[in-house]
Amino acid sequence: MLRGKKIVLGITGSIAAYKACLIIRSLVKAGAEVQVVITPAGKEFITPITLSALTQKPVISDFFAQRDGTWHSHVALGLWADAMLIAPCTASTLGKMVNGVADNMLITTYLSMKAPVFVAPAMDLDMYRHFSTQQNLETLKAHGVHIIEPATGFLASGLEGKGRMEEPEKIVACLSDFFEEKDLEGKRIMITAGPTYEKIDPVRFIGNYSSGKMGFALAEECARRGALVTLVSGPVSLSAAHPNINRIDVESCDEMFEAAVQCFPNQHAAILCAAVADYKPAAIADKKLKRETTGDMSLHLVPTHDIAKCLGEKKSKGQVLVGFALETNDEETNAHKKLKSKNLDFIVLNTLRNEGTCFRSDDNQITIISEETTTVFEKKKKEKVAHDIIDHLAKRLNS
Repeated sequence: MLRGKKIVLGITGSIAAYKACLIIRSLVKAGAEVQVVITPAGKEFITPITLSALTQKPVISDFFAQRDGTWHSHVALGLWADAMLIAPCTASTLGKMVNGVADNMLITTYLSMKAPVFVAPAMDLDMYRHFSTQQNLETLKAHGVHIIEPATGFLASGLEGKGRMEEPEKIVACLSDFFEEKDLEGKRIMITAGPTYEKIDPVRFIGNYSSGKMGFALAEECARRGALVTLVSGPVSLSAAHPNINRIDVESCDEMFEAAVQCFPNQHAAILCAAVADYKPAAIADKKLKRETTGDMSLHLVPTHDIAKCLGEKKSKGQVLVGFALETNDEETNAHKKLKSKNLDFIVLNTLRNEGTCFRSDDNQITIISEETTTVFEKKKKEKVAHDIIDHLAKRLNS
């Protein structure tokens, strides 16, 4: 969402100034145009030549470019930019921003800025904790400045605290999220993710290889686009980052079924991405089954709840229900059958015949099938696959 955006990057005198190169590289790669404004102290840590080589633009530092009357217009920069990012931002610069101490080009540009301003603090951890720094941050927040909270480190006393500038990729992600189209603003979306574990005894279960990566990527994509997400997750090692995601952890199909059925009536849409076990043991042993006492072992399996079918029957007018189909043969035929039998609006098909996709992989290759259309996508990262799927969902919800 940064393609074509004009970003003013302010760099101040911090040891973290070298990370500005990584920020610039990520912004340019995303299609943004970057203009660097650096303080005199900032040039002590990184050279304008390096920055200019990355941005393909002269770096602005002084009010006057030469001794012939040529000058840099901070007002023009304030009108040109789609956003201003100050990273790293020192305690001194924070104080100057709050009090309007316009003694360098960066502060005058900030005071003239018409676009949103983002600040990534970087300083000694004790300095960050100081009441004056915290007061300055709160003042800036109150006036609409977006503060990108610093990463966690350790104080001189050995206690854990914040102060170190957040990593470049996360800083750029904050800007990208800000410009993300909010085409799901106000929508409530439930997503199921991960596997289910069906217990055999206290230490064994029936399960599958699902990592939950696809479901979590869908949850993050929906949340970034403005949705309030309820993520019903089976047992996975992943974490959800976006504050708009409410996570409900479950283990078995019964638990996922109960959570989904309870949640679904209040949702605008549901995406059933979880790899739910189709069968479970008819009885669960209360003690670990011993090899020497059982010899050959037979399990009597019974069907689990069909969550998709149940929700398809309960679906009300206007609700959108999305299913997933993982197939090994007759892929499209089986997907079309599932689409109809479960009363789905569209289904996301993938197959184990596409190597390096599906379970435990960072990649996926999908086909989106509805009654009207079939759309085949190329193999790509699951985050980008999530974007394709949610594009399709957003069109349905907003049509």
